[in-house]
Amino acid sequence: MKGLLMTVAAAGSLMLAGQASAADAKAAEALAQKNGCLACHSIANKVVGPAYKDVAAKYKGDKTAEAKLIAKVKAGGSGVWGPIPMPPNSPHVKDEDIKTIVEWILTL
Repeated sequence: MKGLLMTVAAAGSLMLAGQASAADAKAAEALAQKNGCLACHSIANKVVGPAYKDVAAKYKGDKTAEAKLIAKVKAGGSGVWGPIPMPPNSPHVKDEDIKTIVEWILTL
Protein backbone atom coordinates (compact mmCIF):
# COMPACT_ATOMS: atom_id res chain seq x y z
CA MET A 1 0.00 0.00 0.00
CA LYS A 2 2.82 2.38 0.86
CA GLY A 3 4.42 1.74 -2.55
CA LEU A 4 1.14 2.53 -4.29
CA LEU A 5 0.80 5.81 -2.38
CA MET A 6 4.36 6.79 -3.32
CA THR A 7 3.64 6.04 -6.98
CA VAL A 8 0.45 8.12 -6.93
CA ALA A 9 2.26 11.00 -5.20
CA ALA A 10 5.07 10.92 -7.75
CA ALA A 11 2.61 10.87 -10.66
CA GLY A 12 0.75 13.82 -9.16
CA SER A 13 3.97 15.79 -8.84
CA LEU A 14 4.83 15.12 -12.48
CA MET A 15 1.36 16.25 -13.56
CA LEU A 16 1.72 19.51 -11.64
CA ALA A 17 5.17 20.09 -13.13
CA GLY A 18 3.73 19.51 -16.60
CA GLN A 19 0.95 22.00 -15.93
CA ALA A 20 3.45 24.58 -14.70
CA SER A 21 5.58 24.03 -17.81
CA ALA A 22 2.55 24.45 -20.06
CA ALA A 23 1.60 27.65 -18.23
CA ASP A 24 5.19 28.93 -18.52
CA ALA A 25 5.18 28.15 -22.24
CA LYS A 26 1.91 30.03 -22.74
CA ALA A 27 3.27 33.01 -20.79
CA ALA A 28 6.47 33.05 -22.88
CA GLU A 29 4.47 32.79 -26.10
CA ALA A 30 2.31 35.71 -24.91
CA LEU A 31 5.50 37.72 -24.28
CA ALA A 32 6.68 36.95 -27.82
CA GLN A 33 3.30 38.10 -29.16
CA LYS A 34 3.28 41.27 -27.02
CA ASN A 35 6.78 42.23 -28.13
CA GLY A 36 6.12 41.72 -31.84
CA CYS A 37 8.28 38.61 -32.29
CA LEU A 38 5.42 36.67 -33.88
CA ALA A 39 5.11 39.25 -36.65
CA CYS A 40 8.24 37.73 -38.24
CA HIS A 41 8.43 34.27 -36.62
CA SER A 42 6.04 31.44 -35.88
CA ILE A 43 6.47 28.29 -33.87
CA ALA A 44 6.32 25.80 -36.72
CA ASN A 45 6.75 27.68 -40.02
CA LYS A 46 9.21 30.15 -41.50
CA VAL A 47 7.63 33.58 -41.91
CA VAL A 48 10.18 36.38 -42.44
CA GLY A 49 12.51 34.78 -39.92
CA PRO A 50 12.96 31.12 -39.08
CA ALA A 51 10.41 28.99 -37.28
CA TYR A 52 11.16 28.75 -33.59
CA LYS A 53 11.20 24.94 -33.83
CA ASP A 54 13.96 25.23 -36.46
CA VAL A 55 15.95 27.51 -34.16
CA ALA A 56 15.54 25.02 -31.29
CA ALA A 57 16.66 22.14 -33.54
CA LYS A 58 19.71 24.05 -34.80
CA TYR A 59 20.92 24.80 -31.27
CA LYS A 60 19.93 21.52 -29.61
CA GLY A 61 22.75 20.34 -27.37
CA ASP A 62 24.65 23.64 -27.65
CA LYS A 63 25.38 24.71 -24.07
CA THR A 64 26.10 28.27 -25.24
CA ALA A 65 22.90 28.62 -27.29
CA GLU A 66 20.94 30.62 -24.74
CA ALA A 67 23.63 33.30 -24.38
CA LYS A 68 24.20 33.43 -28.15
CA LEU A 69 20.51 33.81 -28.92
CA ILE A 70 19.93 36.42 -26.22
CA ALA A 71 22.78 38.48 -27.68
CA LYS A 72 21.42 38.02 -31.23
CA VAL A 73 17.89 39.06 -30.23
CA LYS A 74 19.21 42.13 -28.41
CA ALA A 75 21.59 43.28 -31.17
CA GLY A 76 19.80 41.96 -34.25
CA GLY A 77 21.71 40.63 -37.22
CA SER A 78 21.53 38.76 -40.50
CA GLY A 79 23.13 36.01 -42.49
CA VAL A 80 22.46 33.01 -40.25
CA TRP A 81 18.96 32.30 -41.59
CA GLY A 82 19.04 34.32 -44.79
CA PRO A 83 19.63 37.83 -46.06
CA ILE A 84 16.73 39.59 -44.31
CA PRO A 85 18.06 41.23 -41.14
CA MET A 86 16.43 40.95 -37.75
CA PRO A 87 16.31 44.42 -36.18
CA PRO A 88 17.71 44.95 -32.70
CA ASN A 89 15.17 44.33 -29.96
CA SER A 90 16.96 46.05 -27.13
CA PRO A 91 16.18 48.33 -25.33
CA HIS A 92 12.47 48.29 -26.27
CA VAL A 93 12.13 44.65 -25.16
CA LYS A 94 13.17 44.09 -21.55
CA ASP A 95 16.22 41.87 -21.01
CA GLU A 96 14.25 39.52 -18.75
CA ASP A 97 11.57 39.16 -21.44
CA ILE A 98 14.19 38.34 -24.07
CA LYS A 99 15.67 35.70 -21.74
CA THR A 100 12.24 34.16 -21.08
CA ILE A 101 11.40 34.04 -24.80
CA VAL A 102 14.77 32.50 -25.73
CA GLU A 103 14.47 29.89 -22.97
CA TRP A 104 11.02 28.98 -24.30
CA ILE A 105 12.22 28.76 -27.92
CA LEU A 106 14.97 26.35 -26.90
CA THR A 107 12.37 24.00 -25.35
CA LEU A 108 10.44 23.56 -28.61
